Amino acid sequence: MNSLYPLLFKPVLKDYIWGGRGLADLGRDLPTGGGIAESWEIAAHDDGTTAVSNGRFANQSLTAVQAELGERLIGKRSAWAAKRGKFPLLIKLLDANRALSVQVHPDDEYALAHEGNELGKSEMWVVLHADPDAQIILGIKAGTTKEIFREGVKNGRLEPHLHYLPVKTGDHICVPAGSLHAIMGGLLIAEIQQNSNTTYRVYDWNRLGHDGKPRPLHVDRALDVINFEQIEPTVCPPALIDKVDGVRRSLLCRTPYFVTERVEMEAGAVFNGRCDGNTFEIWGTIAGGVAIQGEQGDEVELTAVAFTLLPAALGRFSIHTNKKTTLLRTYVE
Repeated sequence: MNSLYPLLFKPVLKDYIWGGRGLADLGRDLPTGGGIAESWEIAAHDDGTTAVSNGRFANQSLTAVQAELGERLIGKRSAWAAKRGKFPLLIKLLDANRALSVQVHPDDEYALAHEGNELGKSEMWVVLHADPDAQIILGIKAGTTKEIFREGVKNGRLEPHLHYLPVKTGDHICVPAGSLHAIMGGLLIAEIQQNSNTTYRVYDWNRLGHDGKPRPLHVDRALDVINFEQIEPTVCPPALIDKVDGVRRSLLCRTPYFVTERVEMEAGAVFNGRCDGNTFEIWGTIAGGVAIQGEQGDEVELTAVAFTLLPAALGRFSIHTNKKTTLLRTYVE
């Protein structure tokens, strides 16, 4: 008998200098006082690991569950991750009360050569809330060379060479490895990424950290991996996949590491799916609420904003809603 079921997790909170109190608006129970920058929703990394909060795996870490289930959890398409002892992805919520540093993530090849067993990092963002005039940085301004960029870092005046991009609630941004980027203030974001915490900080607005000192920069490695051909990119619209019986699916990002869809459901609609052993699926509600039922009848309820992990060998599942709901669906292709 299949004993697998939709898994829920206890978030891990992270305190960085750019965080605020906005994650409380998304239902996170924040400690009194101070700001929280990130909530790691589904994570199995040395820097933070979430524990299951429901069912027979309750209180076990995602790392321990993967060790027990192997490919039954992550699927055949992620067999490489089992060999490296890693869960493939990491799901976060971010509260950018202030601007993050300007940074870049390496690809797998560079990370393996310079960061031990760490992965590279391709990621994507979904904007859950944007203040008026909110922006991100993605890519460089036309005419910016590697030499000009390095000089801007040296002189503490990188701003003229950064590509600022206005964003609004509901936008999504694909951020492949090598993308120079920064999330600016006034944004709440859901982030789906490779399971990596490798970040090369190249510019930090000449500000000080919690200890009163400038935070470390990683200029040489950043310059090794920045894609200087990513010149003034734009926000891409979603691409319609299908619209059937009150369920509308749109493609947001397709990478070699994950695919993310936006799934919009009308009240009373039902989505039927199947985890056939090839890939796990991660579903998250960003508006509304749903009930997700596994093949054996195990059911979880998700109200915005929350995520669940469906094991690769779960079998058939169904998603029901009695209200208009928007979800994110992520899997390995």
